[in-house]
Amino acid sequence: NGPVPAHALRDEEDYSWPRPMVPLLMDRRTVRLQNPAFVTVQPGDPGPMCGIECQRDLPEAGLAELERLLSYETLYENGTRTLTEVTLQDAAPPAAGGRHGRPVRRKRQVYGADGRFVITGERFVTRYPFAASVKLSTGCSGILVSPRHALTAAHCVHDGRDYVRGSGRLRVGVMKRRSRRAGGRGFGRGKARGAEGGDALEGSGGKRERKKERRRRRSRAVPKRPGLRWTRVQEMYVPEGWTNEVGGRVAPDYDYALLKLKRSPRVKPMVLGTAPPTQTTLGSRVHFSGFDDDHPGKVVYRFCSVSQESGELMYQYCDAQDGSSGAGVYVRLREPGGWGVRWTRKVIGVFTGHRSVDVNGTLTDYNVAVRITPAKFAQICHWIHGDASQCQLV
Repeated sequence: NGPVPAHALRDEEDYSWPRPMVPLLMDRRTVRLQNPAFVTVQPGDPGPMCGIECQRDLPEAGLAELERLLSYETLYENGTRTLTEVTLQDAAPPAAGGRHGRPVRRKRQVYGADGRFVITGERFVTRYPFAASVKLSTGCSGILVSPRHALTAAHCVHDGRDYVRGSGRLRVGVMKRRSRRAGGRGFGRGKARGAEGGDALEGSGGKRERKKERRRRRSRAVPKRPGLRWTRVQEMYVPEGWTNEVGGRVAPDYDYALLKLKRSPRVKPMVLGTAPPTQTTLGSRVHFSGFDDDHPGKVVYRFCSVSQESGELMYQYCDAQDGSSGAGVYVRLREPGGWGVRWTRKVIGVFTGHRSVDVNGTLTDYNVAVRITPAKFAQICHWIHGDASQCQLV
């Protein structure tokens, strides 16, 4: 359907980053769970979900319920897992209800003019912000939110009942520059051959000549198209709220997970933030990049406006295809205070994919993203740092 016209999007210059109070989240106790079997196949269409009107009718979660939803499972590289219960201090209840905007369109896949942008240039795809996008070996996308942590959708690794097949040996790929040697396979191996090869490298000046030969080989390296460089996942965190069923269905409100990598990919991560209040998000511009299946091995970027929203979810019509689930949804706003104007991109949500939403008994297709609320921010920040003192917005 193409990008939303500029006049239909809220001007980013009109807004600055909010500073909500982030609750203090601390571990209460950790228990060992039975090891997962990893027999569940990668989930497909999760089926209709509780819609915006349905969410309005749900009672607000009290402190005890919110602590249960924010408790989390940790899956370790060796296949063991634990459940950690948490406590919250100074926690505000989740926002209820939602505001409504007029939908832009009601189509589930891309049709007509495609509003996505395929990022192909090496100077763009291997640099911030596009380089912060990652691909999971289970086929989803994600985004780096610390040098060693990637945020993604929970359903990419867990179907609400058990971990999906492939998540036991999960890998995360980032776009990196690569190079190849000129002269074909095996170039540069062993001693130089021929009349000016082996004979020239012998004798008293052989060491000096070998150094010159190595420099010549390095200078003949030619650039190669950027590709994915993979690293294993060391730990995986999934909120208990992901297993919370509403009306017999898994609710998407907590469809997010954090992956701790075995080593840093040495790529600049994107800052984690909280979603602005609902009254300012509606109609504002959001962005995200992912690895859509119809463009294998390439980063695909898009932006659009938020059409409808609730306290936990954002509904929009950014063009997307399978494979983009788990991408980090971000906005670019001003930092308040200080001298001059400083702009920052922050992740405020996780794209969970195309969903059929029950709106007053009628199924309507939307693209849905989970909002990062202050309580969710406290939880994800706790997973990253393990220190609640580092999880306040200043």
